[in-house]
Amino acid sequence: MQETVATAAQTQQWAFILSQLLDWVMAGLAWIVPFQSRVFSTILQGNSFWALAGASILLVLPAAVFVAGIWGTMVALYTIPFRLGRSVTLMQSVALAWWDALRMVWFYWAGLVKFLIVLVGWVWGLLKLSVQMVWGTLKGAVTSPLAMLDATSRRPGVPWPAFFLLLVWSAVEATIFTFTLRPTMSELLADLTGYEVNGFALVLILWIFLAIIIAGSFACIHVLNEAVKAKQTGNIIFMILVEIAVAMFEVLFLYRELVDAMTPWLAQQGIQLGVFGTIGLAFFGWVGVRGMTWFLFGRFGAPALIGLLGRQAFAVEGSASHASTPLPDYWKGPISALKAEREWFRKEARELFELVSLPVLQVVAAGLNFLFVVFTGRPHFTLPFKSIDDVLASTHFPARVSGEVAR
Repeated sequence: MQETVATAAQTQQWAFILSQLLDWVMAGLAWIVPFQSRVFSTILQGNSFWALAGASILLVLPAAVFVAGIWGTMVALYTIPFRLGRSVTLMQSVALAWWDALRMVWFYWAGLVKFLIVLVGWVWGLLKLSVQMVWGTLKGAVTSPLAMLDATSRRPGVPWPAFFLLLVWSAVEATIFTFTLRPTMSELLADLTGYEVNGFALVLILWIFLAIIIAGSFACIHVLNEAVKAKQTGNIIFMILVEIAVAMFEVLFLYRELVDAMTPWLAQQGIQLGVFGTIGLAFFGWVGVRGMTWFLFGRFGAPALIGLLGRQAFAVEGSASHASTPLPDYWKGPISALKAEREWFRKEARELFELVSLPVLQVVAAGLNFLFVVFTGRPHFTLPFKSIDDVLASTHFPARVSGEVAR
């Protein structure tokens, strides 16, 4: 009976001791809960979105590390009686954890400043690059045709600008004379056939006919010019007769119509043109137009037109020595440069990822070190991280710490 009473008294005594010990521990830790609530409520107060966002970015993680340090320190202090012989190492680990936490908070703020500076530099560089690209595009749109024409002019071959100008001029002149001759040709064909000719078919056929005649007149001038250079008397006489016939046809049927259109205005000015005056003025106009267009582009475009129609190579003296001259490359260069910059983009993306990740991960690791101090007696992460590779390597739990825990 006495043994039972003694056992019950001893049990009550141990229950009282454990209850007092638990109350002592809870009293030592209970103040942290309202304290951390006060800390975070103070940080997360803001009158505007930007103030709240700025406070969250700058202070939430440091405050979380500070609170984690308080929890870890208090719990570690309560484990000192169970770490006989290792209390000095534990206190050293707690001090080192606080030192790492303070350093990582400072590095976190410095990393934010560095990231903002680099971000401003990147934004400024992107703006400059965008302006340069827009300016280069506009400049290229203006200068590329000129550069291509310059390259074409420096490299012997087909004078494409003169060739296309000859075609355009023949089309323009044929269009003008089509509308000039359309009433006359419509009346003529109506008299010959006895019925009204379709207007669209007449315009189309007349335009093709006149375009061939006008382009042929340039070809006749070119053949006459070549005959004069070669001093071929027979060809010279023959081409002069052909050119006279061409001139008479164009003057009588084309340019005369233009002069007739001006006759009412000349009559109002008191000028009366007879047959010879009308034909002479029309011939003068034909010579002026042909001479101007011939010396501008006809003498270069007519040989190309004849060579194209006859499927003959357009050779220029001395072209063999310049046959290997490369034309400007407007597309392969930028594409090759873009491919070459792929590695640079990858490097910059990695640097951006490190600038954003390392400050945050270092602060988180500093907070987790307090947890490792409580369980293992020493920090796990070696701070600061120098690169993202250090973060990847630090995820492995050292075997020696596992051995110590087992012991």
